[in-house]
Amino acid sequence: MRSLKQLFRFGWDQSLSCLFPVVIFASLALTKFLPMPILPRYDWLLIICLLMQWFMVRSGLETKDELKVITLFHIIGLALELFKVHMGSWAYPEDGYSKVFGVPLYSGFMYASVASYLCQAWRRLKVDLIKWPPFLAVVPLAAAIYLNFFTHHYWIDIRWWLSGMVLIVFWRSWVSYEVGGIQYRMPLALSFVLIGFFIWIAENIVTFFGAWEYPNQADAWSLVHLGKVSSWLLLVIVSFLIVATLKQVKGKNSTGAAADHTLNRF
Repeated sequence: MRSLKQLFRFGWDQSLSCLFPVVIFASLALTKFLPMPILPRYDWLLIICLLMQWFMVRSGLETKDELKVITLFHIIGLALELFKVHMGSWAYPEDGYSKVFGVPLYSGFMYASVASYLCQAWRRLKVDLIKWPPFLAVVPLAAAIYLNFFTHHYWIDIRWWLSGMVLIVFWRSWVSYEVGGIQYRMPLALSFVLIGFFIWIAENIVTFFGAWEYPNQADAWSLVHLGKVSSWLLLVIVSFLIVATLKQVKGKNSTGAAADHTLNRF
């Protein structure tokens, strides 16, 4: 019985943390099957995302610091979208006034929603990192993973080498989280795999609702290739590393400010 209560609490915290992605899914479904007046569908999706982002900050569900992180992810995601659409990896076939070089601006919010989930889950579950690797190992690895999304079109794809590096760098790292006052932990690499797999499931849902379209889905929707899990896994790792690094920098700054304040009192 206690285990079921803990599972419910964990599921509830996860659901609250997924509020932004859920709104995006619901908007994709709604605009897919209902005719949208005045503006094309992609433009309505951008308006909904902007309003949702405003609501998240205004209501206190997201902090201003979290908004900065989410904005960074929006820029990173949009840059990746512009390149991938240009290379023909996928397409946005519908019309829209808010499309730039074939990419609707709402697409950046899909990456931002992953950052929103990470930030909120981090806060609600009181996430802590155990045996986190040094900064000089984490940042170059994250940069190499992100750059490989671009360079593999011109050079060899080294995603499996990078995956191996992730296992080596984070072999001893664990993530600790709290549910109902009880501490749990799991290997960090396992958390990467789980989040990446669930995002792949989400990708199947959003492509069904026409968020974007892979070449093999041009005539009819089909399941996204399972190999895409590796892409999402690596993207999740980049996302997690950025959030974790910023959290640590913020924590050190807060600790330093508190120490200075204490010293100033004497």
